[in-house]
Amino acid sequence: MLKVVDNIELANCITHNGSMHADEVFSSAFLEMYLGDVKVFRTSNIDNLNIDDNILVYDIGRGKFDHHQQDALKRDNDIIYCSFGLLWKEFGKDFLKKYGIEDIEQVWKGIDKDLVEGIDADDNGQFPKIESNYKVKTLPNIIKIFNPSLESGEDESTQFEKACKLAKSILEEEILYINGKIIAENKLKEYLEDISLEDKFVILDKYLPYEDTILNDEKYNNILFVAYPSNRGGYAIKVVPKSAEEKTARMYFPDHWAGLEKEELEKVSGIKGLKFCHTQKFIVSCEDLDTVYKVFDTILK
Repeated sequence: MLKVVDNIELANCITHNGSMHADEVFSSAFLEMYLGDVKVFRTSNIDNLNIDDNILVYDIGRGKFDHHQQDALKRDNDIIYCSFGLLWKEFGKDFLKKYGIEDIEQVWKGIDKDLVEGIDADDNGQFPKIESNYKVKTLPNIIKIFNPSLESGEDESTQFEKACKLAKSILEEEILYINGKIIAENKLKEYLEDISLEDKFVILDKYLPYEDTILNDEKYNNILFVAYPSNRGGYAIKVVPKSAEEKTARMYFPDHWAGLEKEELEKVSGIKGLKFCHTQKFIVSCEDLDTVYKVFDTILK
């Protein structure tokens, strides 16, 4: 349980008050998951406070779990550790062990790269500019909306607790996501050992997250499509991007298939059982495995 307290004698954690950010919110949520019971005292200045050695201080005070000092710790890629990153670095592996994760090192690294590092980068002003013609709402942007709105009557402590509750839910799902992804990647690597390096497609007997594994190994550069059983029934076939950074496909489905479905798509393609092709030509759905092979026979002649 996490509770904001107004008496330091009741606290086991201290962070700054005022505008909340993803950094100290996720730090607090993580500490709740790690410690179980968190009483947070939020303040603007700790200089004159009598702080017990057992109290964790973060994102304020320029101590072990702060990042506002000039010699703040950096990652190898120059991303500065914020309080969330510093706490994750210090306690993350022990937490994952208690959480029951088997591959602690890989899951810890995966969460740091997938979630923690980005929050750290944003808080330090190291987040890249996003070029878009629409509003991109990042995770730190979402946390900011929990700050009390003008004339709303919202209470700062209550809003902080609400933001931490959301952050905790995200962290719980992130752990499951990364752990499952690593398990899937290991299974996928075993599967890919049996395919020819000349193969242009992979057919999975169940869906596994495949993009990172395929895109991060040059020996799979020939793979253009991945097929797998769809949770909607039948099979889906999806294109493989050129790289993790460039989402353009290595090969798209034919232009004249785009946006068609059912009988019309079967007629145009000449493939019985081909049910749907996305307008952007990056995925098709097939009635069965036999149809999958017919698709590949047609487009990979």
